[in-house]
Amino acid sequence: MQVSKIFFTVAILLVVVSVTDAQKAKSPPAPPLAPTPAPASDYVNITDLLTVAGPFHTFLNYLEQTKVIETFQNQANNTEEGITILVPKDKAFSNIKKPASLANLTADQLKSLMLFHALPHYYSLADFKKLSESGPVTTFAGGQYQLNFTDVGGTVHMSSGWSKSKVSSAVHSTDPVAIYQVDSVLLPETLFGPPPPPSPTPAPAPAPDVAPAADAPGAAKSADGFSPKSSKKSSSHKIVMSYFVFVVSSCLVLMF
Repeated sequence: MQVSKIFFTVAILLVVVSVTDAQKAKSPPAPPLAPTPAPASDYVNITDLLTVAGPFHTFLNYLEQTKVIETFQNQANNTEEGITILVPKDKAFSNIKKPASLANLTADQLKSLMLFHALPHYYSLADFKKLSESGPVTTFAGGQYQLNFTDVGGTVHMSSGWSKSKVSSAVHSTDPVAIYQVDSVLLPETLFGPPPPPSPTPAPAPAPDVAPAADAPGAAKSADGFSPKSSKKSSSHKIVMSYFVFVVSSCLVLMF
């Protein structure tokens, strides 16, 4: 009896194991765990920076109108070079004088003007000192559009051939994007021609004609070295003396 029970127990165990193995074979394998996504790189939104830092509304409107903002965004976020943007304030555009009127520019010329305000590389303020020693720097607008930089006592100055400007403050300066405020619109000679000649210095007004006083130094004198007033006094004195001599002579004649 005990042998039968043992045999029966073993048979049941074998059946259970067989059923378990069959169920495992039928069930699909568990899917592998999805890989953890890499953290997204920091995206610099130039439009947001210019909107918050302003007032750069005029410059930003021109960037959007010419679609240059897309070029700048791509350079900032999809290249290793980065970008440096020189941004004039709204007031700088209203200070533009004729004949440098932006209203006369074609769409392509306006686009070149906007590209002229950026360098296709990230530059810190300290880097501009090296740029001042390397000669003209080509801007985003291409080979004909160059800027000359100089460092004057730590202040960055630039010349476009037609106009001069300087960096007045740093809006954003974290690699790969540098944005610097400049105090005037950069006007390239390629678009506007040779700069106008400087205004002539007005001649000093002539001194008023004032006759010198008779007794003042340098007063007019007659040929004998005396002033006209002195000459009149001397003539009167001579007449009086002559009259006196005549009277005395007449009295002497009558007495004798």
